[in-house]
Amino acid sequence: MIDWLFKGRGKMHITTRSIQAIVKEMNKKARIGKNVHPHTLRHSFATHLIKNEYAVTDVQPLLGHSSPETTMIYAHIASPRMLRVESPYDSL
Repeated sequence: MIDWLFKGRGKMHITTRSIQAIVKEMNKKARIGKNVHPHTLRHSFATHLIKNEYAVTDVQPLLGHSSPETTMIYAHIASPRMLRVESPYDSL
């Protein structure tokens, strides 16, 4: 039996196209004003983990990277200046 991350109806999974459409619609509803794609969620996930002091070696398998150098990109994205920015959700 296959367990899908995003289950659809019955035993099927949600298609890539459906996920793209959902992200596009949610971006529109949120009035973000920038292009957001499913891969943006992946980048955000990884950056937030690094920001919250998870080790690159812990994040690496979650992203499916074979090399820690690939995951290190997110450590560079999470610059000290950016790490001081608080998410509006942090105050909830």
